[in-house]
Amino acid sequence: MVTGAGGALGAELVTRLGAPGTPPGEPGDAVVGLTRAELDVTDPAAVRAAVRAWASASGDGAGDGPAVLLNATAYTAVDRAETDPDAAAQAHAVNADAPGLLAAACAEVGARMVHVSTDYVLGPLPHGARRPLEPDDPTAPAGVYACSKWLGEERVREALPDAHHVVRTAWLYGARGANFVRTMARLARERDTLDVVDDQHGSPTWTADLADGLIALGRSSAPAGTLHAAGGGGTTWWGLARAVFDELGADPERVRPCDTASFPRPAPRPAWSVLSDASWRAAGLAPLPPWREALHTAVRHHPELLLG
Repeated sequence: MVTGAGGALGAELVTRLGAPGTPPGEPGDAVVGLTRAELDVTDPAAVRAAVRAWASASGDGAGDGPAVLLNATAYTAVDRAETDPDAAAQAHAVNADAPGLLAAACAEVGARMVHVSTDYVLGPLPHGARRPLEPDDPTAPAGVYACSKWLGEERVREALPDAHHVVRTAWLYGARGANFVRTMARLARERDTLDVVDDQHGSPTWTADLADGLIALGRSSAPAGTLHAAGGGGTTWWGLARAVFDELGADPERVRPCDTASFPRPAPRPAWSVLSDASWRAAGLAPLPPWREALHTAVRHHPELLLG
């Protein structure tokens, strides 16, 4: 079962799970994908009913429940959540309350849950150290969005202590919806030069790669816990913008570096959120491709990304 099936990641999960031709040896998957319009994940009764119906339809008649619920639902308008009380309430309901409701419903039917979280929950390393971040590094969520996502993690852990995976990722872009890559491609056509922040570091992640990783995790026997999964390596927003220009055949020198202070935003952004894949590999899972390789592959298979 995929919740948030209308979003960039959720739609990718449904497509890949429902696509014909599963890998050799795989039995295939019966998939239920639910969009926000189809399931209000903030409604306790609706969540419980949907998960129970799914469990009943997915069981083998001997009382077995479904294998895994993949929760890709999230409220991501981070700046609006800082300035609009209604948006802040919605962020809390979707990012904090809903994962707990879904996890509790999974516990009732004996299902596992994979919950997608974010680099925003992590804090800076001690003494200004710069190394890829691990799941057990300090958390220090700042802002409404980050705090709501951290609470969502905690509620999943509490409701499903032995049957959950919290997967933190970063800097997602996909074939569907607005994202940084598509925005940079549009601005490359509209402006002669472009100033982009060069003091925020992260791991750009192609949704198709993450979807494949989440599906592999769901099919695995990895123990419950928190993992990091993102494009390999790291860069800055400036570095990612230059890579987009390069994919367009445009001159990357048109992209000029600037600092965060030059573009103040209501919600604080992590200065360092390059994620380590050590926990992912330790769980027996194939690491996601390096971010630059993934971008090239994404553009080759989805040229509409560069249409902006």
